[in-house]
Amino acid sequence: MNFHYYKETDSLYIELSPKASSESAEIAEGVVADYDETGHIVGLDIESASKNFNLSSVNIKGFEPQVEIHPQ
Repeated sequence: MNFHYYKETDSLYIELSPKASSESAEIAEGVVADYDETGHIVGLDIESASKNFNLSSVNIKGFEPQVEIHPQ
């Protein structure tokens, strides 16, 4: 299982299988499941990921936590 974060779209893709996706369907608001040719889920795409999850607690490819600097 691999996690991929895309900053441009603030989406998190959870790759469950290296198989190619042949079909996609929105299974909940902002969550799209990708299926292979046999109907098995190969990945999940989650929109607005940084607003819904603490992404810094998971090792995600492409995710760089935003650091806030406060003047002293």
